[in-house]
Amino acid sequence: MKITFFLSQYGQGGVERMLINTAHGLANRAHDVAYLTPGDGAFMSTLPASVEHVPLPGKRGRHRAALVDHLTRTRPEFLIVGKDDDAATALRAKRAAASPVKVVVRPGTTISRRLAGRSAFKRWRVYRALRLTYRQADGVVANSQGVREDISRITGLSVGSIYLIRNPVITPGFEEAARARAVHPWFADGEPPVLLGAGGLRRQKDFPTLVHAFSLVRQQQSVRLVILGRGHLERSLQQQARRLGVEADVLLPGFVENPYPWMQQAGVFVLSSLWEGSPNVLTEALALGIPVVATDCPSGPNEILQHGRYGRLTPPGNSEALASAIIETLKSPLPAETLRKAAAEYTMERTAQGYEAMLREILEPARRDWGKPEASE
Repeated sequence: MKITFFLSQYGQGGVERMLINTAHGLANRAHDVAYLTPGDGAFMSTLPASVEHVPLPGKRGRHRAALVDHLTRTRPEFLIVGKDDDAATALRAKRAAASPVKVVVRPGTTISRRLAGRSAFKRWRVYRALRLTYRQADGVVANSQGVREDISRITGLSVGSIYLIRNPVITPGFEEAARARAVHPWFADGEPPVLLGAGGLRRQKDFPTLVHAFSLVRQQQSVRLVILGRGHLERSLQQQARRLGVEADVLLPGFVENPYPWMQQAGVFVLSSLWEGSPNVLTEALALGIPVVATDCPSGPNEILQHGRYGRLTPPGNSEALASAIIETLKSPLPAETLRKAAAEYTMERTAQGYEAMLREILEPARRDWGKPEASE
């Protein structure tokens, strides 16, 4: 099959990495894959030579024209997008090019939770646009059951018509990347355990609750905190650590393209988010056999940790509960081999197989119901 991925804005988040990994996996299965994105960005070094990179123009206003040109010249069978704005652009480009291309939308988070802070009118306006966009798409794929149900509620699409395919978190080079030497002396032998958080320094990740929880843990034992990521809340997190008297033991090194050596040597990985889709960093930590604690936020952590079987879950925004779970996990961590089982289905190969099966079904007029257990497990 001939498949194009389209991403108009390139950041440093999970969408970018998961689309690259999905493109990589499909190329490994002998499909003709192109990747339309801006010319540079994080993780682009991991895009294999088997995937054609087509740089988009520098100005976003020219992206649709570039996509129309690509559809007209190369005539792909499928166009896969990972963001809502790109889905709308893709559908317009399809019409402008008079292309038979099948548009597949891959939302990565619980949209209703992301929009919860907006006014009722703004939510109505966004939901209306999403309903129009998603109903025009030829396929919609969710990365967790929670996201799947959220899309269904917003768009009116049946849950069974929305594909469920897990994120391609674990790649063939994953373990090798994790073996790289950690870059900070806090991870040396004999040092106190390090709590690790990772993600954009923005409201969704709720790192203030993690910093507060860390200060509570510090009252009971020697421990340090590292948060990998970049964002507008960096200064306020530093100020919070200073107010709590833990500034000397909190490190914010910024964005790290390869976080795996940091994870590999952490005492506990902590996810403090208010909402997610399917948090890749949590899956990565489990795949490395690292004990985890996570908030039971919508959605993803509960599914990944299987209702607490593979790690403690706490209410979002509750620093006391988070601190207690961290202390208990440091005292009684699960065996690494047990933790790795939780990440077994989040591989590049399994995701590529799922996408391949989905795309083949979209080409056929009759689709079976992907709501059946055997299709999503």
